[in-house]
Amino acid sequence: MKDEEIKFSDLIEKLVFFNEDSINRIKDAYEFAKNEHIGLKRLSGDDYITHPLHVANILADLNVDETTIIAALLHEVLNNGKNTTKEILEEKFGDDVAKIVDSVSKINKLELVDETESSAIYLRKVLVGLAEDPRVLYIKLADRLHNMRTNWAIREEKQKDKARETMSVLVPIAHRLGINSIKSELENICLKILKPNIYNDILEKLNKTTLELNDNLLEMKDSISHLLHDNGITHEIKGRVKSVYSIYNKLNNGKKYSDIYDILALRVFVEKEAECYAVIGLIHSKYRPVPNRFKDYIANPKENMYQSLHTTVFGNDGEVYEVQVRTYEMDEIAEKGIASHWSYKEKGTKKVQAIMEQKLEMFRNIIETNSHESDASFEKVVNNDLLGELIYVFTPKGDVIELPKSSTPIDFAYRIHSRVGDTTTGAIVNDNIVPLSYELKSNDIVKIITNNNATPNLDWLSFAKTNQAKAKIKSYFSKKDKEEVIEKGKNILEKEIRKRKLSINDIINEKNLEKIFKDLKLENLEELYLSIGSLRYTAGYIINLTMEDKQNVDDILIEKIKSRNNVQNIKDDILVDGNSNIMCSLANCCKPVKGDEIIGFITKGEGISVHKKNCPNIEGNKERLIPVEWNMASTGMYLTDILLLVNNLSFLVDLMTEATKEKIQIVEMHNKETDNGTLCYLTVKVQNKNDLEHFKNQIAKFRHVKIMG
Repeated sequence: MKDEEIKFSDLIEKLVFFNEDSINRIKDAYEFAKNEHIGLKRLSGDDYITHPLHVANILADLNVDETTIIAALLHEVLNNGKNTTKEILEEKFGDDVAKIVDSVSKINKLELVDETESSAIYLRKVLVGLAEDPRVLYIKLADRLHNMRTNWAIREEKQKDKARETMSVLVPIAHRLGINSIKSELENICLKILKPNIYNDILEKLNKTTLELNDNLLEMKDSISHLLHDNGITHEIKGRVKSVYSIYNKLNNGKKYSDIYDILALRVFVEKEAECYAVIGLIHSKYRPVPNRFKDYIANPKENMYQSLHTTVFGNDGEVYEVQVRTYEMDEIAEKGIASHWSYKEKGTKKVQAIMEQKLEMFRNIIETNSHESDASFEKVVNNDLLGELIYVFTPKGDVIELPKSSTPIDFAYRIHSRVGDTTTGAIVNDNIVPLSYELKSNDIVKIITNNNATPNLDWLSFAKTNQAKAKIKSYFSKKDKEEVIEKGKNILEKEIRKRKLSINDIINEKNLEKIFKDLKLENLEELYLSIGSLRYTAGYIINLTMEDKQNVDDILIEKIKSRNNVQNIKDDILVDGNSNIMCSLANCCKPVKGDEIIGFITKGEGISVHKKNCPNIEGNKERLIPVEWNMASTGMYLTDILLLVNNLSFLVDLMTEATKEKIQIVEMHNKETDNGTLCYLTVKVQNKNDLEHFKNQIAKFRHVKIMG
């Protein structure tokens, strides 16, 4: 029997969950690929078909779906087949398979230009493939793993290039997707290629004690197994010696080989989550735990949905053992990755699906919003949003949301949905009102307050962390600004037409518009209004065009200057002797708002500090006081404080809703427990004193709430 037929039968044996129709389609794909690659050899001397077979075998271990297996078998036919085209694949195996194979083929054609460009250029293409279908990346990872296993067939320098590329691009993505089985093997192979001396040194140290270590593992395994059996816990235990790369990582972080205590590791598998905690309790009752080494990744999963309990204990033999306890489902996700469940939606893995959708949405947003960026800019975004340090936060229902470190409630809101982000008015984190610029931390529980009439704020761009949030905010204002300019242009033109005592229909008709569009190279009426609203052309110039009285460029410029000079821009909030151009600042001690009686205090070198007239901080300084008044034409918002005494914090959502209704922004809130209840210190932004007093009156109607100041 031929070698490839044996390997194909091995593949079929792994596909135990597939029905007969699926198996037949996979056989058809294998025969098609085999015929396409017939006569071709790999550099190793093997028939070319052995490579896609190995790739399919690797993926079968990850429980992927039928489409992925078929695409894996066919993934080289476009680049290394006879005359196959994407259209032929569509006809024979369907659109999904054809798209996946086409994407993988494009990725595989890429070669590194040099080390400085490799990450950005290569990663961009990988992400484009992933954005279309996550199975593209699965095949690429398996493809690279088999190629790295057989890399002895290529020259040494090429081996190193591929190893560097793998470590900088594919290993981090395998980690983010949680495909530990592929990630771990790639790390070891790359270390062996890039740092052979270090790899061999670690391996030699391990080999010297392998027999002894394995004996110790077996003894500890039996001991824990008896303990669990005696307590009625059905389980399975596996032992392992830490991988070479894991040991290298610890050495690289400054540890000595003799200080690495968790070289020996045991993994305990149980059926139920509750049994995980019971197992840890029993192990700790018999074996002394190493202090500060217990980690609960079940209650607080890692960013790739890895869940497990970790502890380190001293065995009876004096050795130190790392023990991991998890359910079989947790182990499936830990080793094979969350996307291996892609095809099993009917099995109810909603949490897995939600996290995978978040990841794909992240990838798609980065591709869409950075398609015109330079490689350096794109790499910066990727490193921040995808490969940088991540945090886990939770919705009030307990759903996990993955975000880059330092993200804010605004990033959280836009990760939930664009509509949620656009209508955000406030945030409650761990039962406390926080500013939208608040820096979230892992395990925070975040509730977003929304109002259907609310809109984004340009200030959000200064503290939004994720590229996704920034892009959505910019998109909103770009669209809004354009609409406002179009409306402005329309009004300017119609006003000028009426001013000249002309009929709108006489100017804006099909014949005139055709001439205007042709002369000015415009597409439609919206573009015309946009040109007028943005002062590219004046309304008079447009009207003159329809009357065959076209102005020259100088005339247009003069009109533009005149129209700009007529625009008034009053921005200062405080008037000093009627002047609005004197440097003033509102005092933080009394925080006056528009409508309060105010007085100016002349500071040394920092302009005028504006206080309430009854502020105690200005008493006794009459010689430095100066009359000031509010500029009633200004539309600013002012910070001020409110002090509440509450007996029940359940009023927070009502408070946020009321603030939104009154167009008041809650910037910050701090709580302090007292014998009489909880003191809530609110900092709010209001337009004037009347709005503030009305807001206070509304709050005073809440149960369990008393206004203190």
